[in-house]
Amino acid sequence: MAGQDAGAEGALYFHQADDPYSHLAVQMLARLEQAYSLSFRSHLVPQPIDSAAPDRERLSKWSLTDARRLAEAHGLSLPESAIHPTEARTSMAQEALAAALEQPDFARIATAIGDALWSADDARLAAFPRSAAQPSMQMATDLRQQLGHYLGAVFHYDGQWHWGPDRLHYLEAQLASQRRPGNEPVARLMQESDRTDVHSPVTLDFFLSFRSPYTYLAARRARALASRYGATFRLRPVLPMVMRGLPVPREKQVYIVRDCWREAMRLGIPFGRSVDPVGLGVERGMGVLARAMSLGKGEDFAESFLSGAFAEAIDATTDEGLMAMALRAGLSDADVKAGLADDGWRAVAEANRQELLSLDLWGVPSFRVGDLPGHWGQDRLWAVEQDLIAAADRM
Repeated sequence: MAGQDAGAEGALYFHQADDPYSHLAVQMLARLEQAYSLSFRSHLVPQPIDSAAPDRERLSKWSLTDARRLAEAHGLSLPESAIHPTEARTSMAQEALAAALEQPDFARIATAIGDALWSADDARLAAFPRSAAQPSMQMATDLRQQLGHYLGAVFHYDGQWHWGPDRLHYLEAQLASQRRPGNEPVARLMQESDRTDVHSPVTLDFFLSFRSPYTYLAARRARALASRYGATFRLRPVLPMVMRGLPVPREKQVYIVRDCWREAMRLGIPFGRSVDPVGLGVERGMGVLARAMSLGKGEDFAESFLSGAFAEAIDATTDEGLMAMALRAGLSDADVKAGLADDGWRAVAEANRQELLSLDLWGVPSFRVGDLPGHWGQDRLWAVEQDLIAAADRM
């Protein structure tokens, strides 16, 4: 079921025409409506505001590459030759989608519109009925912000947000009692395996920030993955985006905390007792991290700092808090003082940032195996593992 009533709630889906993740999500919407006794009210939204998409050019390029990988993993369709649509094609697609909102089979029609858009098939795109898109998009944007989100490809149900294929398993857990007999779950939870039979002696770069809760969720898992495959694990610390002049809107901040909490619960990682280390806490931590890395204790200190910041409410701006983080990582008082006295970490952090940008990435946690393309997100460790296996096969 589709609709435009921005005042109505229930099971909601927000679709962005020029977002490849939305093209995947709307295909899953069709499967959800077939598998569960529930109809979704669909809404059309524009691109997120600049503060929610701080590096739009890289985001566009990365999202298309990543969406291709997700499409293959989830058995969804995205043209291999897909290119990011022009403004003119996007406008045509938005008008076609606005008309489709009136139809009971929005998901099917939206999938066909997306196929034409991402295939750059202007003739097919022009053949769809069209309607003015701006009014419905403004209403939907207001509703989405009111409910606390900022992206396309998102589902909202019973107060919870679920982004694209990656979080749909949480929605299905909410809907379990409504699954129709004979239907299997729609989403596939992508995660690392427990393989121990592959040796991949390459370098796994881990780009991290001390203000990122997602970095905290990834740190131990990434290190363990490298160890299991015999890879060299290399820390590449960068300053947080907000300390690089990139603001974060409130709805994004709130969603990140809530999403990290449920991911932590699923992974069995303590989370929630936090003290934001932004500013002085991060800078002090970066200085001590540089010292720890020189002593071969970088991973231990990074994990100790992140755990303290996001699970134990340890304040890194205080000497007592920073020392507690350092001591349990095997560092001494002298090591902490040496780290705080040396500003050399700033040049290293900037070099790491430039390296990250060269991979067409900008956020953390990010990863790179050997000379292969990078990955962004703690929920891409399954893809990092695939790269470790691929790297081993090339040797």
